[in-house]
This record gives sequence, C-alpha cells and structure tokens, in this order.
Amino acid sequence: MRNGKTRKIALMGLLFALMSALSFFESMLTPWLGLPPGVKIGLANIVVMYALLCLGKGSALTLTLLKSLFVLLTRGATAGALSLGGGMLAFVAMALLYGPKRKASLFILSTSSAILHNLGQLLILKLLMRSVYTLYYMPILLVSGLVMGALTAGCLAAMAPALKRLGYWDQIELS
Repeated sequence: MRNGKTRKIALMGLLFALMSALSFFESMLTPWLGLPPGVKIGLANIVVMYALLCLGKGSALTLTLLKSLFVLLTRGATAGALSLGGGMLAFVAMALLYGPKRKASLFILSTSSAILHNLGQLLILKLLMRSVYTLYYMPILLVSGLVMGALTAGCLAAMAPALKRLGYWDQIELS
C-alpha cells in the first residue's frame, strides 16, 4: 500500500471502525460510571481530533458525519440528530482553533469541542422538546464538557508517542 490515496482511504476506514467501536463502548460504559444523563466521556472525539491534526479538516468532517450516521442507524433519529448537532458544532470549534496559522493545544481543542458538542446537543434537544427548561441543564453539561474534554486530550497526548513510532503522527507539536 505505497499509494498515498489508498493508504488514506484504508486509514479512514480504520478510524471510522475505531470511532464506531468507541462510541458503542462508551454507550455501554456510561451507565456503569453513574454519569448524569447526556454526559459522555467523548472517546470518539479522540479519533476526530487525530484526524484533524494528522489528516486535515476534510477527514475530520467526514468522520464526524459518518459517526452521526452510525448513531442514527444504531440508536434512532433523536440520537442521530443530537449527534449531528453536537458533532458539527464541535467540529467547527476545532476547525477554527486549529489550522495553518493557528495551533491550539490539545487541551484547548478538546475542551472547546466537548463544551460546544454539549451545547449543540442541548440546542437540538431544546428544538425537539420545544421547551426552554432544557437549558437549565447547561451548567452540568458545561462542567462535564470541561472535565471530559481534558480527559480525552490526555488520552490523545498519551497515545501520541506510539502513533509517532508507527508513523501516524507526522510533524504535530503537542503543546
């Protein structure tokens, strides 16, 4: 597989499979951890951040959309809408914070995207339920976004040395 395009397609397939497995695992793990409703660790975001940093914005956007489709197919329309709303807002945050001229740290990328993911889901829920009372849940989701975003940033930072050795982390500076 010396062809760069073929390698990227294969890597995207592996990343999507990993993201789907992490999303499924997380949905099984969350009740055991006793987390409040709507609070998730955000393991799939590790894959999206990796794609953004190493493969570019197009790959990260593709994975975000594919994850929302996976959630739609496996957990239904409401979960799919929440995933899409949160995922797109999180992607926009990461895309604005990281680019050729901007290099936000993993902590900033991850916490910003986690907080905005929660905010996006809350706004979609508000639209679906047609109630302003859903916004009362915002403080819980803001704090959980900060905590879980820091956790996922730490996970990606911990995996970076192994990814560098494998050749899947080219010229990325961790700050």
